[in-house]
Amino acid sequence: MAIRQILRRSLSNDRSTAEVPKWHLAVYVGEGEKKRFVIPLSYLNHPLFQDLLFQAEEEFGFHHPMGGITIPCSEDLFIDLTSRLSKT
Repeated sequence: MAIRQILRRSLSNDRSTAEVPKWHLAVYVGEGEKKRFVIPLSYLNHPLFQDLLFQAEEEFGFHHPMGGITIPCSEDLFIDLTSRLSKT
C-alpha cells in the first residue's frame, strides 16, 4: 500500500469525531489549505520530524489554529519525509 494511502485522511466536517488509531497522532499539513494526516507517534522522536515541529513552533507557537499540530510545509515535502521515516 502506498504511503500516501496510509497517511492521508480526508478532512471531515467534524474533526472531533475523526478516529485516530492508538499510538498515532493527527497533524495538519500545508502552506495554504491544510490536509490531515495520521502518523505513528514514533515519528516524533526522529530528528527530521523534530525539525518540522520546530518550524511549527516558530510559526504558530503553542496555539494551533486547526485544533491539532499544524506543520507549515508543503504536502509533497511531508509525504517525502514520512516515506523516508517509514523505511527506518
